[in-house]
Amino acid sequence: MLDTALEARVSPETLRKIESGRVATPAFPTIAAIADVLGLSLDDVWAEINRAESSVEPARARHKTGTRLAS
Repeated sequence: MLDTALEARVSPETLRKIESGRVATPAFPTIAAIADVLGLSLDDVWAEINRAESSVEPARARHKTGTRLAS
C-alpha cells in the first residue's frame, strides 16, 4: 500500500481512508492517479463502482419498504 500511495502521490493515510470507506467521495485526480498506478482504466473503475452500487440497492430498497417520512 505504501508503494502505491507514493507512486500515486497521495499520502498512505489518504489511501487507507479511501480503502476503508472513510472518504466517501475522493477527488477525481486522486482516483485517476491510483487507478493509473494499479494499471486500471477509469472505465474499469467506473464499472466496478456501478457493480458495487447495484448490489447494494436491492438491500436498501428492502429496508425502505414500509417506512414513511414524517411530514
